[in-house]
Amino acid sequence: MWLFFLVPACVVAVVSCLRLVRAAAAADALAGLEDEEPETVAIGLYETAYLAGGPERVVDLALVLMSGRGRLHLAHTGWTTVVDPQGRSRLERALISEIGPHGQCRTAELRESLADHPTVAEIGSRLSLAGLATPVTVRESTALAVRQVRQALVLSVVLLTGAMTLASPVEGNAAATLAWFSLPLILTTGTLLMARVDVHPYTRWAAPAGQEVLRGIRLPQSPSGRGEAADAERQLLTAVAMGGPDAVPDARLRAALRPLRR
Repeated sequence: MWLFFLVPACVVAVVSCLRLVRAAAAADALAGLEDEEPETVAIGLYETAYLAGGPERVVDLALVLMSGRGRLHLAHTGWTTVVDPQGRSRLERALISEIGPHGQCRTAELRESLADHPTVAEIGSRLSLAGLATPVTVRESTALAVRQVRQALVLSVVLLTGAMTLASPVEGNAAATLAWFSLPLILTTGTLLMARVDVHPYTRWAAPAGQEVLRGIRLPQSPSGRGEAADAERQLLTAVAMGGPDAVPDARLRAALRPLRR
C-alpha cells in the first residue's frame, strides 16, 4: 500500500529537481555572458532602486521623489493626486500619464500599472544587457523551480506521514517505508542546499555583478554646509532606493506608501 504513496513522491521530486537543474544551467549561461564585454551603464538612483528591489522599488522611489518636490500629493487614504503636471523626466511623464486625465487615481493601481510600463522595463533591460540585473525570464523561471522543489519536499513529507500511518509494524513495513522515502527526501533537500549557493543569487533582481555594485554603494553623509537641503534629499532618495519605503522618516508619507506594498 505504501508504494502508492512513494511513487508520486519520487516522480514529483525528480521532475522538480530536473527543472531546477535546467534553471541553474540557464543561470550559468548568464554568468558566462557577463564576461563577454557587457555594455557600460551609469548607475543612478533609479538603477540602484531596480537592482535592490525591482520595478516596484523604482516606482516607490519616483513617488517619494515627486512627493518630496511637491509634484504629487500622496494621501494616507490610498490616493495619488497630481500637483504639477510637468514631468521632468521620462519616468515622471510616464507616471503622470498613468494617473490619467483627471489627475487623481488609486495609489495601488498606479504602482501596479507603472511597474509594468515600458519606461521601467527599459531600466531593467539596460541593466540586464550590462550584466548587472538578472533577466526577468531567468529570475522567474529560477524562482519557480526553487519553489517547486520546496513543494516537492513538503509533499514527500506529507506522503511519508500517510504511508507510515498505514504501514504495518508487525510486517516490518514501517522501516522499509522510511528507508524508501529517504530517496525523495534526500534528493529534494540536497538539491535545495546546492541551489542555495549556485542558484539562489539569480532569484534576486540584481545579478552577482549587480550585487557587488549594491554593496559598493554608500549612503551620503549627513547634510552639512550650503547644500544641506540637496544633501538631505539625496540621502533620503538613496535610502529609499536601497531599502524601500521603510526608509522614509515622514510617518504620513510612510502611511501613504503602505497600501502599495504586497
